[in-house]
Amino acid sequence: MSQPYKAAVMPWPSQSRGPSHATHGRLAEYAASTFDATCARLRYHAPRGPLTITLACMDIIPVIDLKGGLVVHAKRGERDNYRPLATPLANSAVPRAVVDGILSYRGFTQLYIADLDAIAGGAPHGEIIHAIATRHADVRVWLDAGLRAPAQLANLPMLPNIDYVLGSESMSRLEDFHALCAVVPAARRVLSLDNGPQGERLGCARLFDDELLWPARVIHMTLARVGSGGGPDFEGLAALRKRAPHCAVYAAGRVRDETDIHALAADGVAGALVATALHEGRITIASA
Repeated sequence: MSQPYKAAVMPWPSQSRGPSHATHGRLAEYAASTFDATCARLRYHAPRGPLTITLACMDIIPVIDLKGGLVVHAKRGERDNYRPLATPLANSAVPRAVVDGILSYRGFTQLYIADLDAIAGGAPHGEIIHAIATRHADVRVWLDAGLRAPAQLANLPMLPNIDYVLGSESMSRLEDFHALCAVVPAARRVLSLDNGPQGERLGCARLFDDELLWPARVIHMTLARVGSGGGPDFEGLAALRKRAPHCAVYAAGRVRDETDIHALAADGVAGALVATALHEGRITIASA
């Protein structure tokens, strides 16, 4: 009989310098982080044949949503209605099969995992996440497990290839954010500014209003657009980039196809989180 999963308690890597609120300091933290900016080559099928366009440092990050032990299909943030994922990249919705299929499809070097049970306040998929991260040790994992307090980290795998997403929807107070920042190093932090199904801001308002609080990587999450046909929120992304040019801004929510990817790259967006379009074959990407 297998032993129950217990998260390894490991010390965070020592930091060579203290936190800095200056733009220069944040850029230095970003450059020194373990995060890899991966160039993506996009294939467009024009009437006269395929057109290949290379976009420098545009990160394409596949997403899996975990719920009840399976990968589910996220749509418009209506989490109670999510169903097991059906994809040509795997023969089941079992996480190992889906992740293996995604990562072998185009050689992605990053993966975003949203643990929906943990985000909702339930038990995290600790064993499954640990298995994915150790099986694919060369892949950088962005983990969103609904972190609200440092104590939750004891139930999550603490591996060198896992970065931790601090989602605004999980934090009602600024103190929650500061407490997590005190234990999660800057190089391992990602902030997700979460907007709800009706476009409303989710969580602590100060996180949206004060860009000096933002780490080097910021996700503009629009749940209303996830799995829908609305396209990325180009206006909202541009506003974030203008406010915080020192941050790498990522799009999350209905990136429909390669045309959207190309437009996001042209606007200076650092990367995009993709799911539905990838499984439906509307994004064809080869790692450069």
